[in-house]
Amino acid sequence: MENQQGDSVGCSEVINSDFQLEFMDEEGVPTNTSCEQIKVESLIEKLFYVFLKKAEIDPEAPVLHRDLHLAYLKHSLCYLPHNFACLDASRAWLCYWITHSMELLDFKLPAEDKSHVAQFLAKCQCPDGGFGGGPGQYGHLAPTYAAVNALCTLGTEEAYKVIDRRKLLQFLWSLRKSNGSFELHVGGEIDVRGVYCAVSVARLTNIYSDALFDNSAEWIISCQTYEGGFSGSPGHEAHGGYAFCALAALCLLSKENLCDIKSLLRWTVNRQMRLEGGFQGRTNKLVDGCYSFWQAGAMPMIQGILSKNDESSVMTEIDSWLFNSRALQEYILIYCQSPNGGLIDKPGKTKDLYHTCYTLSGLSIAQNQPSKTTGSIVGSPRNLLKAVHPTFNIELEKLKSASLYFSQLPSDLL
Repeated sequence: MENQQGDSVGCSEVINSDFQLEFMDEEGVPTNTSCEQIKVESLIEKLFYVFLKKAEIDPEAPVLHRDLHLAYLKHSLCYLPHNFACLDASRAWLCYWITHSMELLDFKLPAEDKSHVAQFLAKCQCPDGGFGGGPGQYGHLAPTYAAVNALCTLGTEEAYKVIDRRKLLQFLWSLRKSNGSFELHVGGEIDVRGVYCAVSVARLTNIYSDALFDNSAEWIISCQTYEGGFSGSPGHEAHGGYAFCALAALCLLSKENLCDIKSLLRWTVNRQMRLEGGFQGRTNKLVDGCYSFWQAGAMPMIQGILSKNDESSVMTEIDSWLFNSRALQEYILIYCQSPNGGLIDKPGKTKDLYHTCYTLSGLSIAQNQPSKTTGSIVGSPRNLLKAVHPTFNIELEKLKSASLYFSQLPSDLL
């Protein structure tokens, strides 16, 4: 390679120059945030050069270590009822994170294991119709969403029948506020997660009604900030997780036209980090593997809305996502895979089931672009994950099966 003066320049020198251009510039005013950002960038740079050495002997690099991740997930599932004391209120979530990750990796969970998970989640269902984080715990919208998603992912009639739809509907009504927002539990906090979890389970189980979600879309819109993203509640900072919940809820309510979608697009694409390739959750924050889904997962919905609004049909001709999907895949595959299975937040962090679930979900979004060509996959075609439905974050075929089952059941239960 030659520089502008015609001198020979080595590949490593060019890459090093590119890295230098993207490094954080503290401008002589270091802060805690800038120092942490520089640490992350330094780790990314070192790991990238390690990857280059591997790529010299493995033309299929980077490789998704599917078997290692499955081994980690299988081990975690075996210990689901025990050894998770620090996550005792998240055991319904553990079921979802594990089963969903396995599904994306195309692992067929044995029928006996599916039955065991369904029976465990049945113990998490409360007399009021909601699901708690574990057996005997109070009903809460977040683990209710996780449990319903997990049961739909299991995809068996036994799993579907765990859900007491009539009581679940009563539970949702008990959490609804007059302005259209939802408490996460009786007397609990109110933010956009509540509306999203409520409308998601209502749509999945066919208990949705316009009356239940009257004014919900208008309340969500009050959470859109001057940046274009959404905060958890009116007047707070835009955040990737809340923005996803807000947009997905608006789509499920068929009220996405109320959103300033171009402003949301601008905010979302600017959350992708130039050097790392992954996404941050908020302005001036560090990259985090879970936002591979919370931010990138919003893009199919955003592009769908733009396509509906585009009279010139330009959007319908775009065959890729409106973010750098290859850079996101590289961040996940090169920097977020733990060497002994499982995925992580960022280099230097430890693996956990939460980040394994949402990082894999983001990888699926990045790979399964509108064009559906193999050229959109970084590394070997064997890296390809099963497609996820971005609004629910359920594997596409499992969602279709669950929707068919519940659509045959009556929706008017009150």
